[in-house]
Amino acid sequence: MEHDSAWKEVLEKLFERFLSFFFPKIHRDIDFSRGFEFLDNELQQIAVESESGKRIVDKLVKVYLVDGAEKWLLIHVEIQGYEQQEFPERMYVYNYRIFDKFRRDVISLALLTDENPNFRPNEYHRARRDWGFEVSCRFPVVKLIDYREHWAELEANPHPFAIIVRAYLKALETVGNVQEKYSWKKRFLLELYQLGMDRETLWAIYKFIDWMMQLPKELGKAFVAEMKTIEEAKQMSLLTSAEQVGLEQGLEQGVNSLQRVIATIIKRKFGALGQQLAERTREVNRLEILENLSEKLLDAQSISEAEKIFDEIELSAELN
Repeated sequence: MEHDSAWKEVLEKLFERFLSFFFPKIHRDIDFSRGFEFLDNELQQIAVESESGKRIVDKLVKVYLVDGAEKWLLIHVEIQGYEQQEFPERMYVYNYRIFDKFRRDVISLALLTDENPNFRPNEYHRARRDWGFEVSCRFPVVKLIDYREHWAELEANPHPFAIIVRAYLKALETVGNVQEKYSWKKRFLLELYQLGMDRETLWAIYKFIDWMMQLPKELGKAFVAEMKTIEEAKQMSLLTSAEQVGLEQGLEQGVNSLQRVIATIIKRKFGALGQQLAERTREVNRLEILENLSEKLLDAQSISEAEKIFDEIELSAELN
């Protein structure tokens, strides 16, 4: 199952609560009243330079500390969904490249979402001690399947990530059993009615569950119909209709797909000269603009012509 988009969105929407649930000691030391900032573009540049394997989700966040000892530092988060021998090396490489770019403390964290209980990397190390040389990088790790042993505690915990973890574990357990998945998805969504969380948090959890526990088309329609009946009977509306969630997810997937296509076109036509323009593509989130760009960029003969196409299409969209 592809879970990267779901984790990416819930991490962005609920970053503070992500830390408070999985890394509470770190959360206590951060001054969230001063806000925080995702440095996605900067991390993408580093990733391109140091790619050493497929990534699931990685985030770089600028935060401030409560003790005032340092104005700000960086938290680098990796969510890894499969066993990979090179994972510790990648954590180390990203950490030192981020430090080299910003010259600030960089704290790397890992959330492992795979199902192998023996895959628990938490350190990169290499040495030639007889020459007096040694390099080591240790990082905090959370393994999601460990929470299976604490199911009752999760059920009693009102924290948003308690239900997110439960939903993820059940998504793993119900692979190939759509009826059981249907039952658990219904149970989780009914729980959301009772949680009393703010709308933004509920929306983030709802989308995560809906994405993780996708049902076959016909069963999905039946699920939507049943949830609508329950909502009408209870005079409740969770966040929006399940159809709207599906539309938004489809739109998001379409946008992401076109962004990748356009970036590929630019890189193949202009090579390294098109790197900056390819990165600019990620800032365009309107489907109609991306469709227009993908069509016209095919005819661009130079990087300056491609940049002009970008400018003209974006200006036209702003005027309209």
